[in-house]
Amino acid sequence: MSAAQSVPSGTGPEPPSHLAEVTHQVRRLRLLGVSGTVARARGFTRQALCDWGWLPAESREIEVASEDVLLVVSELVTNACLHAKGPEELRIGCRPDRLRLEVTDPDAGTPTPRDGRAPGRPGGHGIFIVQRLSLDWGVISHPDGSGKTVWADMAAPPGL
Repeated sequence: MSAAQSVPSGTGPEPPSHLAEVTHQVRRLRLLGVSGTVARARGFTRQALCDWGWLPAESREIEVASEDVLLVVSELVTNACLHAKGPEELRIGCRPDRLRLEVTDPDAGTPTPRDGRAPGRPGGHGIFIVQRLSLDWGVISHPDGSGKTVWADMAAPPGL
């Protein structure tokens, strides 16, 4: 995992984010208080991938990369649902070489991959999956203690 980075939280509606530093386009989906958050997040992400030319996939590499992005979004949102009082927002940033996925939640706890994962035992695999599929991932703690943003960078497939 990358070292956690702190950024000042905004005084307005903008939560802390590094998206502006690494992206050309950003999409935001508010998830606070909605039902079916994982399905909504996946649908929102799928639409962004369509708009950005990832889907429909023109090659197996693009298809696999798109499936990986959808899986990582699912894991980040699910972790926020299970361990962090629910997700507040999903942000997706796109630039030619990568996507940045960010999920904010109101819990200050830091997710870490579990030691001693037992194959076949349910649960405990989410952050491990994020770690394995992403270029890099990390946690940005909101300095005022109001929560955190868990982020993952996903590589764009060749030929996009």
